[in-house]
Amino acid sequence: MLNHSIAIGPLGFSIGQVLLMLSFAIALAVGAWAGRGSRTGVSDTLFTLLLIALLGARLVFVARYWSSYDSLAGVLDIRDRGFDPFGALGAGALYIAWRLWQAPAQRRALAAALFGGALSWSLLAGPLTLMDATSRPLPSVELVTLEGSDTSLPALANAEGRPLVVNLWASWCPPCRREMPVFEEAQHAHDDITFVFVNQGESLAQVQQFLEEEALQLDNVLLDAALDLGEVTGAVAMPTTLYYDATGQLVDTHFGELSRATLQRGLQRLR
Repeated sequence: MLNHSIAIGPLGFSIGQVLLMLSFAIALAVGAWAGRGSRTGVSDTLFTLLLIALLGARLVFVARYWSSYDSLAGVLDIRDRGFDPFGALGAGALYIAWRLWQAPAQRRALAAALFGGALSWSLLAGPLTLMDATSRPLPSVELVTLEGSDTSLPALANAEGRPLVVNLWASWCPPCRREMPVFEEAQHAHDDITFVFVNQGESLAQVQQFLEEEALQLDNVLLDAALDLGEVTGAVAMPTTLYYDATGQLVDTHFGELSRATLQRGLQRLR
C-alpha cells in the first residue's frame, strides 16, 4: 500500500511519500508549538535533518550498488529513487545527537517535534505496512499480446515457472522511455527471471511504433487498454515496477523511474 501511487495534476507520488511529507509537516507544527514559550525555533534544524538524512540514504545506496553506476551523472540523478533507509536513519541519528548536545535550548522543542513526527508516521504508515506484509498474489487481469492473443500474468507465470518483473508503462511517459534500455539490458542478462511490459491504455499501433522508433527488443510486451492492471495494483501513476516471486507473491514495488542500481536492488529481493 505504501508504494501505491496517486496523481496530483501532472505529478505522481507514492502513498509513502505523501505520508512522509505529512509526518514532516506535523513535526514542524509540534516543534513550533513546543518552542513557542521559549521562542526557540526548530524548523531550520528539521529541514537540515531532512537534507542530511536524504544525503546519508543516497550515499549508502550508491556505495551498496556502486558497480551499477557508470557515471557521476548517474550517481547524482536521484530520479531513480535509490535511497537506503538505514543510511537515512544513521545519518539522521548522528546529526540529532550532535544537535541536542550543541544546542541545549532546542532540546525540548526538538524532542517534541521528533516524537510528533515519528508517532504520526507510525499511526499513518503502520497499518499500511502491515497490509503490505500480507499475501498479494498475481492479479488475474485479462491482457493482450502484440499478436492479439488473450493472456494474463498468472498464465504467463505458470508457463515460465520463474519470478516475474512486471513494468507498467506508456510511450507518452518520459521516465518510462528513459528506463526501457535498462530493462532491455536486464532481460537479456537475467534468463532466470521473466520480464513483462504491460502498456497502459495505448493502442497496438502506438506500442509498435514506439518499439520500432526506439529499436527496442523486448519480450512479453502486453496491452492493457482498459488500465485494469494499474487499477488493481494501485499503480495510478507511471512507471511502476512490480516484483513477484516464483510462487506469484508480490515481494516489492518500485514507483518511478528505475536505474540499473534500483533494478538490481529489486532483483536481489527475488532471489
